Amino acid sequence: MPMKTVINKAAVPAISGKPSVIQKIGKELFRNRYLYIMALPVIIYYILFCYTPMYGIIIAFKRYEIAKGILQSPWVGFQHFQDFYKSIYFWRLIENTFLISFYDLLWGFPAPIIFALLLNEIKNSAFKRTVQTITYLPYFISLVVICGMITDFFSNNGVITRLTAMFNGGRVINFLAEPQYFRSLYVGTNIWQNVGWGTIIYLAALSAIPQEQYEAARIDGAGRFKQTIHVTLPGIMSTIIILLILRAGQIMSVGFEKIILLYNPATYETSDVISSFVYRRGLGEGFQYSYSAAIGLFQSVINFVLLLAANYLSKKYSDIKLL
Repeated sequence: MPMKTVINKAAVPAISGKPSVIQKIGKELFRNRYLYIMALPVIIYYILFCYTPMYGIIIAFKRYEIAKGILQSPWVGFQHFQDFYKSIYFWRLIENTFLISFYDLLWGFPAPIIFALLLNEIKNSAFKRTVQTITYLPYFISLVVICGMITDFFSNNGVITRLTAMFNGGRVINFLAEPQYFRSLYVGTNIWQNVGWGTIIYLAALSAIPQEQYEAARIDGAGRFKQTIHVTLPGIMSTIIILLILRAGQIMSVGFEKIILLYNPATYETSDVISSFVYRRGLGEGFQYSYSAAIGLFQSVINFVLLLAANYLSKKYSDIKLL
């Protein structure tokens, strides 16, 4: 009687036809090779100009000296963060940055949505393209030129200043020199500059809504307003929420370029923000590189926390999230 050979199956490696992770990645890269080649310049840009410079963040924890370099400069720990917190400018910078960004979010974020909805209702394609082109133009004008135009319009002899004087009993208001007008001026001109460009993504989202939904709404007796409320807005809601999450992650960031082109010492109490303060301290007043880096890192950490919080709330209440 032949003896049966007992094979320990646990000792024999399983033969599987499943591809390895490396093979899957290779197939994915080859299958979409042209898309990855197109994305390569963008990836290189972010690696060179966004991720590589992050090495320099460590100067926020050092007393950086150019002669010694980053690695040889002495450590000071959180000294620069403590100095900023104890500074007389701390709460003013936090308040100004938050309020300008919040007002821009409150009024500037809905503006492209409303404008895109209005453009979507225009049936004359030639008129629609004309309106789009006119509203896109301010976005492509240099910010220096934009600020020059704002300065001319709102100067003592500017067109807008004269118009407001006609409805104000002839009283001329110097908008650029009075602190209480700076935030409104900044937010209002921001909307004018960016509202046209901001409609592009919403118009693209509107074009993806199936026309059958509008037909069904019309059959049910819905007019244009109810179609907008019950069909159009739900159709682009995911786009709105994603952009709102990204915008929430920038709530403590106000670009310094427009600020420094418009503000002056007379309006510092409402116009001086974190980025403009960093610019002055880092490049204009003693070249305090470490102190400026610490403030910038503080600002980035706050924005990151706000981004995570906005993403969490969106995931919890709407099931729409970034990650």
